[in-house]
Amino acid sequence: MPVAILTGASKGLGRVLARSLADRGWSLVIDARDPAALGAAAADLPGAVAIPGDVADPGHRAELIAAAERLGGIDLLVNNASTLGASPLPRLDALPLDTYRRTLEVNVVAPLALVQAALPSLRTRGGRIVNITSDAGVEGYEAWGGYGSSKAALEQLSNVLAAEESGVRVYWVDPGDMRTEMHQDAFPGEDISDRPPPGDSVPGLLALIGGDRPSGRYSARALVTP
Repeated sequence: MPVAILTGASKGLGRVLARSLADRGWSLVIDARDPAALGAAAADLPGAVAIPGDVADPGHRAELIAAAERLGGIDLLVNNASTLGASPLPRLDALPLDTYRRTLEVNVVAPLALVQAALPSLRTRGGRIVNITSDAGVEGYEAWGGYGSSKAALEQLSNVLAAEESGVRVYWVDPGDMRTEMHQDAFPGEDISDRPPPGDSVPGLLALIGGDRPSGRYSARALVTP
């Protein structure tokens, strides 16, 4: 059975993707910061190894890698865990710098650290890396400077990684707007019921994970024809 590490798997896109991978025979190592929410998600995933923790914690990242290696190696790393930062989103002239440092640590440094730790196994197995990004990483939306610049950094890291690692497929993927808790936090008090559910973005991710597309940037929902 192929083995995947999937971060941020307790809710939203991560939870739906985990369920879809499990249905397709993947062995999973999943994480999230909230132990109760992660436990609820893992209850629907027989055999999944659920490790609560913060991806910004080096010790936690080492646990994820070790658990996947015990299952046989790493075929897929999905860096889905992310933080919005402050809510409501502040303009750059009011962005708390400590909050911004935390955003960069979770959204940029932690994914790179997991990539570095997983690469020996991924290279051996011809594996894949999926970094979940955002259109906020390429567009200039007012008040999205902190989160958006972190995703821009993740996009460029992915771009360079794809150039450096010819034996590993590297995908950086915009899932599109989704009806999730994080998206609601970005628009506190607003009705976001018109946003698509996260499940609408999963078929595109599965197409990348199970297909033969070259490394690159993709829009998840554009990969699947309605």
